[in-house]
Amino acid sequence: MTDTHRADFWFDPLCPWAWMTSRWMGEVERVRDVEVSWHVMSLAVLNDDPDDGEAGGRWGPVRVVNAARELHGPGVVKPLYDALGTRIHPGGRGGEPGAVIDEALAEVGLPAELARYATSDEHDDALRASHQRAMDLVGTDVGTPVVAVDGVAFFGPVVTPAPRGEAAGRLWDGAVLVAGTPGFYELKRSRTSGPVFD
Repeated sequence: MTDTHRADFWFDPLCPWAWMTSRWMGEVERVRDVEVSWHVMSLAVLNDDPDDGEAGGRWGPVRVVNAARELHGPGVVKPLYDALGTRIHPGGRGGEPGAVIDEALAEVGLPAELARYATSDEHDDALRASHQRAMDLVGTDVGTPVVAVDGVAFFGPVVTPAPRGEAAGRLWDGAVLVAGTPGFYELKRSRTSGPVFD
């Protein structure tokens, strides 16, 4: 398949399954002609969780990514997600939101002052709007990640470990195929293992 495809990827930085899918999407970018745009969604918004705890609890990391996008443009979203996610998921530091946010901002060269947005609702309207764009495309009975292929969105794929190389490309080819099939909605089976961070 040689056509250029557009993908939109919605994630919450705290979701391990979104992290796994994002690693797959990174491989797809290497082996297929695809342009990916990265967007935030929020498990806190999805579950209607109130603002909680130090560094915003569930809200903190996604608020910081969203504020970075609002103030510094969409090009910072993926690098900041990578820096946060590497610490939270394979790094096992999800319980250290303040330190993780500070380190991730420093790694990607963003102002340390962005960390204050972890506990601020100043840009929550934009966060909720980004989240809602995913829901408008895919429906309400899903979580994160949401991946849209040429404008047709699905929850997932939920996969572990993340396929690499041509295996990632073949899974992408399947996603393109089902996205191009009118009336296709769902494939699912029960998970038998947790995320494998390799």
